[in-house]
Amino acid sequence: MNCISKLALTAAATAAIMASAPVSVLADVASGHDIIPRPTKITEGKGVFHPAADMSNVKTRITGKGDPESYLLDITPKKATITAADSAGLYYGIQTLLALSEAGGADGIACATIEDTPRFPYRGLHFDVSRHFRPVEFLKKQIDAMAALKLNTMHLHLTDGAGWRFEVKKYPRLQEYAAWRPEREWREWAKNGARYCETDTPGAYGGYYTHEEMRDLVDYAARHHITVIPEIEMPGHSDEVVAAYPELSCNGKGGDLCPGKEATFKFLEEVLDETMEVFPSELIHIGGDEASKHAWKDCPDCKHRMQEEGLKDVDELQSYLIKRIERYVNAKGRRIIGWDEILEGGVAPNAAVMSWRGTEAGIKSVNSGHDVVMTPGNFCYFDFTQDAPFREPASIGNYTPLEKVYSYEPVEDGVDPDMAAKHLKGVQGNLWTEYVTDDSHAEYMYYPRAYAIAEIGWSTPEKDYADFHRRSLAKNEQMKTKGYNVFDLADEFGERPESLKPVNHLAKGAKVIYNTPWWDKYEASGDKTLTDGMYGGWSHGDPRWQGFLGKNVDIIVDLGEVKPIRYAGGSYMHSAGPGIQLPEYVTISVSDNGEDFTEVAKIYSDVATDYPTILMKEFGAPLDTRARFVRFNAKGSRVPSSCTFVDELIVN
Repeated sequence: MNCISKLALTAAATAAIMASAPVSVLADVASGHDIIPRPTKITEGKGVFHPAADMSNVKTRITGKGDPESYLLDITPKKATITAADSAGLYYGIQTLLALSEAGGADGIACATIEDTPRFPYRGLHFDVSRHFRPVEFLKKQIDAMAALKLNTMHLHLTDGAGWRFEVKKYPRLQEYAAWRPEREWREWAKNGARYCETDTPGAYGGYYTHEEMRDLVDYAARHHITVIPEIEMPGHSDEVVAAYPELSCNGKGGDLCPGKEATFKFLEEVLDETMEVFPSELIHIGGDEASKHAWKDCPDCKHRMQEEGLKDVDELQSYLIKRIERYVNAKGRRIIGWDEILEGGVAPNAAVMSWRGTEAGIKSVNSGHDVVMTPGNFCYFDFTQDAPFREPASIGNYTPLEKVYSYEPVEDGVDPDMAAKHLKGVQGNLWTEYVTDDSHAEYMYYPRAYAIAEIGWSTPEKDYADFHRRSLAKNEQMKTKGYNVFDLADEFGERPESLKPVNHLAKGAKVIYNTPWWDKYEASGDKTLTDGMYGGWSHGDPRWQGFLGKNVDIIVDLGEVKPIRYAGGSYMHSAGPGIQLPEYVTISVSDNGEDFTEVAKIYSDVATDYPTILMKEFGAPLDTRARFVRFNAKGSRVPSSCTFVDELIVN
């Protein structure tokens, strides 16, 4: 059937195609090879199609046959025909035609047949509106961009310690008090005690969405074939809830809700009732990550609950809460999804999992029959800097450029292919906004990295970064003409230059004696790391960086025999976001026997502990000595709970 008369959105989109063509970015005839995401199959034809001023040369048809969201676009010199399995497929066919028209401009579109089917059914972006409230207009603007990229899920992180963002009529203090704070900057707010304030306090910063505003957003997204999934955090990241309703915690303070109290479940169920009334999505995100659980161990209510339910530890107590909430949500015809911590203590039977702490939890969940969305931090976290930190706005740390996002393959070794086909639902890019205050800064962090998520989620797994980079440059120019603030990919600095080639020095390959053990989370290459002749990159997650906890790092390099030494130094990282600080100073000592050491240099840090971005500093000094053993003793920073990261110890 012809759907133009039945789909108002389709008619509007088709009319947009027929409108006057924009200036060509590629300055050439556009083809399916020029757009993002890359179509599944392109069969080239002959001739060029030029969109005309009336709608008669674009035909659309829904057959009800084929894979969901799939379409066939047949372009000839005289017309373009879109045949789709469903309304979503028809919509995406139109998006492809729009993208081709935009790319080709006055030069037109190369005739071809495009057969297109998404690889994964879930293709999402995450929006953290708790740390910084974003206006509905901003979210709608991102929906427009997502639709053009064939992304189909907007994950709204509505609640967290920094602010509650969803109106709950039964609990008005959530929007009257928990949605507001005295400081605009998240870092200042945290530094000053993470306090909240009344909505009418002069200078109060924050906000919340009413039911009507969210219904309007959900409707707007649906017209773009995008599902909005709300996230209500539990039991951790609930400082703002406890501030408004302290009786829901174990002791009237802290960030965890008390799973021992029935009042907690009454609160959560009534909040979820209002949430599900506004958001029709099948999946309801319940968070579940990073609960400290400390207060639970001493709470009489929690102890009683554990004894009553036969729970052996606080992990199982969290699992009890998650499973109980799941039963409640399931009874309403919905399903829960949570961060991979919901696996701790036993996963709820029907829960879907977002794997963010790497991919191991996701692989395990897929293989055990749970639906999984992959969003591993090292590839899919957009709060990490996307270029050399000295050129970028302050960030929480780490480095995830476009090429790294694009390189991610969700179906990796260890995933059962049959189970993946059923349960690996897709991918998502996440932007946490502790360091991202302004709306324009948020846009800058999404694009172009969201293009890579779109391509991973839609296109076949084959990779060609050079071609993707070409298409991303063009897409960036198109986005800028529409008023989006995007990262300047054409002027990308790239990875830390020192990390791109080996460095030869006297200690390369030498034995390293660790008087201070490395942190097991950041062991890198073990005892080979610090003399492997390779500097680390901009990211502390780079396996060339070795991490250490505690106040001092005492390491000895054994050169094997007494040798003349003219220089010794170590390369250390500063990244305040994840708590990585430079040493207060590094003492370098030498010895012939490995027991009696003589201090030959002491180098102090000249970098402020609150320096807002990432940097590397070599603590080294020229020497004129002979020795077999060189000792590097780093005095840890005075910043509480900080850690030290080292990537190479140089001796020449």
